[in-house]
Amino acid sequence: MTARIVSIGTAVPATRIRQDDVRALFAAQDGVDRLTRRRIQAVFDASAIEQRHTVLTDLATPPGPRAAGVPAFVDAEGRLLSPTTGTRNDLYIATAPALSAEAAREALRDGRVEPSSVTHVVTVSCTGLFAPGPDYRLVRDLGLSPTVERCHLGFIGCAAALPALRVATALAATRPDAVVLVVCTELCSLHVRASADPQQIVAASVFADGAAAAIVTADPAIGRAGGLDLERFGTALTDEGETDMVWTIGDNGFEMVLSAEVPRIIGREIQGAVARFLGDDGEPAVWAVHPGGRSVLDRVETGLELAPDALDASRAVLRDFGNMSSATILFILAALLRDDAVGDGARVAGLAFGPGLTVESALMTKRRVAEAVDDDVALTFAASA
Repeated sequence: MTARIVSIGTAVPATRIRQDDVRALFAAQDGVDRLTRRRIQAVFDASAIEQRHTVLTDLATPPGPRAAGVPAFVDAEGRLLSPTTGTRNDLYIATAPALSAEAAREALRDGRVEPSSVTHVVTVSCTGLFAPGPDYRLVRDLGLSPTVERCHLGFIGCAAALPALRVATALAATRPDAVVLVVCTELCSLHVRASADPQQIVAASVFADGAAAAIVTADPAIGRAGGLDLERFGTALTDEGETDMVWTIGDNGFEMVLSAEVPRIIGREIQGAVARFLGDDGEPAVWAVHPGGRSVLDRVETGLELAPDALDASRAVLRDFGNMSSATILFILAALLRDDAVGDGARVAGLAFGPGLTVESALMTKRRVAEAVDDDVALTFAASA
């Protein structure tokens, strides 16, 4: 039987930041010269992002109240501070589990899947570290069975959701009643810093915080009908780019290298990578492309010769949420699941890009059920809840 995504839940921190306000904050930092200020203005304005969410209430305009024990990231004069990596990671430990659980509960509720049915948990993150980790916390926080099998995919970067779905698909094939909970949680803003480095300015202009969860099973009797059939996956390394997208751990946060070559490399390589992945299957009707940034989407659109509206779902998520690393493509797939214009049997191609440069691919088919049948299922589920 084919594994499918039954449902997807999403969650973002309560603090919402407007792109114009964050641009002004960075441009007002001490030591920013005229050239850097112009670069900040240009990069933020070209991002195609209107708003993002963050666990750092300091970044809001005006700054929001900090919870007890939460360190300051911006001082009273509006200067960005530089907490240690340990301090930043402590905040990850304090805030990431609740966001993960919120997304997971939404996925379970929307999919009409009882927590007791979950047999496996796969978690993903590259923005914080702790043990026992996010997979352990989900078992405790959701009241899952203590015998749930767990694994964690760490430090894979923006592309990691598709490998996580690949792992979930393999797990679903191991036993007929498997129900796999996949949760991607990224708090990218924890690693924000003031810098005149063009690469850091780009990172500051796009990254955000969010979590997304998917329920994967091959059992047609579990959860609501329909969803996204997971047909196959692919991975490709580009011929260049190993040093153009890099994610390492420094003394004052995790450090991103994101060179201007990244969109150009993707533009040059994407057609060959996608052609090898799709083979003779033909072009899919729908695209879910990780929005590493506006320029990445532009290069994919041009490189694959897509229609101007082909990446509308990706551009909408970028506009409203920014780049939430691994969680982002699940936000896009969630939007496609809700979109009535994407009909039954529509082929969906997922693409995500990570350090290396790595291109991760997934081919899916959307399955819909008649509204009357779906309503009956909803009433049955509500009556048993």
